[in-house]
Amino acid sequence: MAANAQPLLQFWTDDEPLECVNFLPEAPNTASFTFRPPSGALFHFNAGQFVTLELPVAGGPLHRTFTISSSPSRPTSLTVTVKAQPDSLGTRWMLDNLRPGMRIKALGPAGMFSNVVHPASKYLFISAGSGITPMMSMTTQLYDAGSDPDIVFINCARRPSEIIFRERLEHMASRLPGIALTWVVEEQDRYAPWTGIKGQLNQLILGLAAPDYLEREVFCCGPEPFMRAVREALTGLGFDMDHYHQESFNAPIADRPVEPEDDVTPDEDAAVEVTFAKSGKTAKIKETETLLAAARAAGVPLPSGCTFGVCGTCKIKTKGGQVHMVHNGGITDDEIEEGYVLACCSNPIGDVSIDA
Repeated sequence: MAANAQPLLQFWTDDEPLECVNFLPEAPNTASFTFRPPSGALFHFNAGQFVTLELPVAGGPLHRTFTISSSPSRPTSLTVTVKAQPDSLGTRWMLDNLRPGMRIKALGPAGMFSNVVHPASKYLFISAGSGITPMMSMTTQLYDAGSDPDIVFINCARRPSEIIFRERLEHMASRLPGIALTWVVEEQDRYAPWTGIKGQLNQLILGLAAPDYLEREVFCCGPEPFMRAVREALTGLGFDMDHYHQESFNAPIADRPVEPEDDVTPDEDAAVEVTFAKSGKTAKIKETETLLAAARAAGVPLPSGCTFGVCGTCKIKTKGGQVHMVHNGGITDDEIEEGYVLACCSNPIGDVSIDA
């Protein structure tokens, strides 16, 4: 779709691939990728939601989940901002290979981490590293709404040069006094004076940045150790954690063992058959193995992202049989009632048929 073409007055669905139209380096090993549908359709999503991209890496397609960093108030394009870690495969491929003109498949949008789901008059956004992306989307949407929001925005980074979206956020804050920014860095860049806060986020910094934190709806995103520290700090300050929300695509570090919702548990000695209704394939596995493992054994291409029940990428409908599922929020109660399960964290109890 040409940049000056008239948008199509219908919404994009993930049946249509996305075309990369822009590549923008943001910080070391970090870049933003902007996409548009070839049809010219508009995007409809909640700020803070994510999409799953199917990346054509060597060895077969790889599914990776990324929060949308653009705002639904700017619906003609969709942007994800990714940071490549030393051991990353998908994000490294994107930084090295994904460029304007290439088309890839995307699934979604999905996710419940949004100020639309948890509306409030006052917000406290806390992030670290690439965890800033959902906060950028939510802040931009509130900025575009025209009225003056009440946002305290705290972002932590290793160095000032690694703060993603710094200039754009400072521009919005310069136009609306209701956006208050606090940058916290561990160390300053060489030959560049830093007059902001240096250190690690703690209760004192929280209190200085947001004296009225007890009255705010808190959204937090970043590495799990960072979010654990934020939870502990807020709990120690007497914050009502019913007003705390977090997003993570890393394996959760459980505070306590997850208890099954019923007393039906997989039998490690029981062998079952999983039937894939659409493809006509079957796989024999143990009850202690997941439906996702069965799909891979049968050669059925089933998209997956986090593999521990957070992102919802592997959501699939069952056609018959019983499963035991212990998830981490990637599926709603209504979807479960309709027969959907997350293949990555669902074990068959007896023979099962799924819609794949």
